[in-house]
Amino acid sequence: AKCYRYVWIRDASFICIAADILGLRKIPERFFEWCINRAERFQQENLFYENYHTNGTLAGTRLQIDQNGSILWALWHHFKDEKDKFSKFKVLAEKSASGICSIWKKDHFSLVINDLWEERLSFPDLRENFTYSLAFCSFGLKLAARLLPQNKNVNSWKLASREMKEQILKNSKEYFFRSFGKVNCYEIDTSLLALSWPCKIVKPLDRRMVKTVQLIEEKLGKDYKLKRYENDSYDGWVFQGMQRNKGSGFWPLLNFWISIYYAEAKNLEKAKKYYFKVLESLDSRYIPEQIFDNSLQVSVSPLGWAHAMFIIASEKLGYLRF
Repeated sequence: AKCYRYVWIRDASFICIAADILGLRKIPERFFEWCINRAERFQQENLFYENYHTNGTLAGTRLQIDQNGSILWALWHHFKDEKDKFSKFKVLAEKSASGICSIWKKDHFSLVINDLWEERLSFPDLRENFTYSLAFCSFGLKLAARLLPQNKNVNSWKLASREMKEQILKNSKEYFFRSFGKVNCYEIDTSLLALSWPCKIVKPLDRRMVKTVQLIEEKLGKDYKLKRYENDSYDGWVFQGMQRNKGSGFWPLLNFWISIYYAEAKNLEKAKKYYFKVLESLDSRYIPEQIFDNSLQVSVSPLGWAHAMFIIASEKLGYLRF
């Protein structure tokens, strides 16, 4: 894809985790500096929006609140063993956590929220929440409290984190689903893997998580090739600036995600099947957004987030040795 030079705080946070694994310490810190100094409106609002141009100007203006949680995870992962070096970035952690809490109203957000796939919205009058977004915000606030235990707002961060987790658990059934509120969306979405890793809302073998993964595999994982959700039409295949939307392929980053899940669940056989399915399907050294079962559809490639998930999954499976 031409000119695909956008910055998603979410994607970049996963890339920071991968860089840490590889010992590339400068990459996350340069990104943290970019967030503080470049990300448009963050200094004023403490919120991260859809995506940005590399110079920091907004490219998309919808609010994706999970990204505030994602950056807190990246900060904690980078500085958890070097808190003496964290002082320069305290402002990023404090503002990111405060941004989440500023719009959280006990059981929903006060603003319209865009989901991680940038296709759906949750509305405050319906008290709606995306399960993925809430999980990352709860997780991020918990980590912010660990990074800044003396902060004046730490108790409100902890309270909001607990409230968010309680909402997820209270509104689940025998499995977790995409969104809930006055109107529920009971559809399965592969991003729900985040509830186990990295967000630790539940353990890998929690019965609801096991059922969720079972449904993901049954509905979205034909031949160990994971898609985002049922009837996904987005393919990233563009004609004169228009999306063709002729049906999705499978997403390598999601294969790596479920591989991480199964590694954490101590099922290495399953973990490796999903992991190697991607490697067997590549036709170059670059990992694309999607892989198709035909030669006609063309995906965005390379996708930084997919490469990051490959590194994280490789580490979880013991394939990285330093």
